Amino acid sequence: MQITPLAIADVYLIKPKRFADARGYFSETYRRDILADAGIKSEFVQDNESLSIAAGTVRGLHFQAPPFAQAKLVRVMAGAVMDVAVDLRSGAPTFGQFVAAPLTAESGEQMFIPEGFAHGFCCLADHTVLAYKVSAPYSSAHDFGVLWNDPDLAIPWPVAEAVLSDKDAALPRLIDISSPFEYGST
Repeated sequence: MQITPLAIADVYLIKPKRFADARGYFSETYRRDILADAGIKSEFVQDNESLSIAAGTVRGLHFQAPPFAQAKLVRVMAGAVMDVAVDLRSGAPTFGQFVAAPLTAESGEQMFIPEGFAHGFCCLADHTVLAYKVSAPYSSAHDFGVLWNDPDLAIPWPVAEAVLSDKDAALPRLIDISSPFEYGST
């Protein structure tokens, strides 16, 4: 497994090894011991999967507040996305900044996003399937988000007009929320 830190501390791009032959390939997509050796110690308790029918679909930017804050390990099963993590940790030198990486089913990369970040993605292909592990179960009472196209974040989404849920279209800007995360406590 190749584990590469991204521009914001504690966010990683993970590339599992694939062993290919004439039948296809085999890959270990999750190894707790290898991730722990790299500093990723989250315990995952739930697996989620989403299908986005149309390219240009944006989901996010979502997060859960403590005590149900979630770390995520995200991968694409079919299609491709631009995956985004936004630092919401008050007092962090990177607060309000984002990192983004393309994830494709073909190449098998994954992104690890720790607690204290909002997460979202833009589908780059029709019929994109995303699978991700989370470190806390879903809690509707702790489910929040930040507007995907908040001008203060200036995320260069690869779409002019996004396909959004009503919920995501109505999310507040970062300036209008009080972050429940403190730098150094997650």
